Amino acid sequence: MTPNVSNVQIEAGWKQALAEEFQKPYFAEIKAFLLAEKQAGKTIYPPGSLIFNAFNKTPFESLKVVILGQDPYHNPGEAMGLCFSVPRGVKTPPSLVNIYKEINNSLGIVPPSHGDLTHWAEQGVLLLNAMLTVEARKPASHQKIGWQTFTDAVIRTVSEQKEGVVFLLWGNFARSKKALIDETRHNVLESAHPSPLAGNAFQGCGHFVRTNEILEKQGKGKIDWALT
Repeated sequence: MTPNVSNVQIEAGWKQALAEEFQKPYFAEIKAFLLAEKQAGKTIYPPGSLIFNAFNKTPFESLKVVILGQDPYHNPGEAMGLCFSVPRGVKTPPSLVNIYKEINNSLGIVPPSHGDLTHWAEQGVLLLNAMLTVEARKPASHQKIGWQTFTDAVIRTVSEQKEGVVFLLWGNFARSKKALIDETRHNVLESAHPSPLAGNAFQGCGHFVRTNEILEKQGKGKIDWALT
């Protein structure tokens, strides 16, 4: 059974690793803010049960790779608590289309007809947004409520307690988190953001091939990037 941490459902390994964060005043303030917003009739994404989906789908013990996003999708039915991922039946977002294109070009994997990245998460790829919630149709609306304090702590905790994790930092925002990572213990791969706004700069980064090379060298087993 998933433990309950201050009314937050989160996987046992993460519960233990992040125990101090859940007891800090800023985390109580995040909870109070979200409760007040809900009571005010505002719609928050993702649904409460999916806010910590990235942690529940990727147990701390099985973590191999971290992909860092910024903000949850803010349109109805899109956010599912995994960065870049949308539920089946929802149109694949432009950034994810470009991610699939890079995987196709570098590994020959045919892009799937959906944008659900749960299969990656279940293999040890933490799909972490820096902000874990957003108000409907208001991008970056929860950028300053404390989530970055929490997710920065997540990155530092992974850096301190794990070995040989591959961090994929795409775009300037994600790259700014590099300072939180001990590069003597971990592997940091950087590139442009996959957003079409960055043109084709993401293409050719080779991150998916390189990640598997690093993991195999460590004897951890590669990620199956194919989605069916």
